Amino acid sequence: MLDVLISGLVTGYAIAVPVGAVAVMIIAVSSQVSWRTGAAAGLGTATVDGAYATVAVVAGTVVSRALEPVSSVLTAASVVVLLVIAALTLVHAFRPERADGRSLEHWTPLRAWLTFAAITAINPATVLYFAAIVLGGTVDIDGPAEGSVFVAAAFAASASWQLFVAGIGSGLGHWLGNWLAGPRGRRTTGVVAAAAIAALALKPLL
Repeated sequence: MLDVLISGLVTGYAIAVPVGAVAVMIIAVSSQVSWRTGAAAGLGTATVDGAYATVAVVAGTVVSRALEPVSSVLTAASVVVLLVIAALTLVHAFRPERADGRSLEHWTPLRAWLTFAAITAINPATVLYFAAIVLGGTVDIDGPAEGSVFVAAAFAASASWQLFVAGIGSGLGHWLGNWLAGPRGRRTTGVVAAAAIAALALKPLL
């Protein structure tokens, strides 16, 4: 159970920590509107992360059992997928997108939550990431209880990071906010996240 909990936390942080357009937008919403609205935006992203983790656990467990005869092939494919995601995370860290922070003054917490939930939901890499984690055997989930722990840990990790980012935007640290949203912060978080994803990918092989 402890391994599942730790794996869920690492999985959640690895997908949430890379600073890209979404994180910069959360900082912008928090700084221009309020921490409450920025937090709602972050929780919109975390909610979808938790939902995708749930889908991956429920469907992935069934699929992995059905495909048990070719489990080695499935594991290899999942390792490749995760390594590709790690590589893309690293590349993105050095070529970050710019978020458009205009026209945020009239945003409400509900609008922020819906907008960021939609942005995260249409990102196929997120669901592919969680599916690869479960199907590849990175975490050995045995039963609903361990599945629930994994999902809760992944959601808690994502939510805590998004709330931290929103707090920076609302004034917890002006210098830290500028650093995190700047090229150096994006590169640092991208490298850390890419290393964590690569470690998750190689865990079944070790």
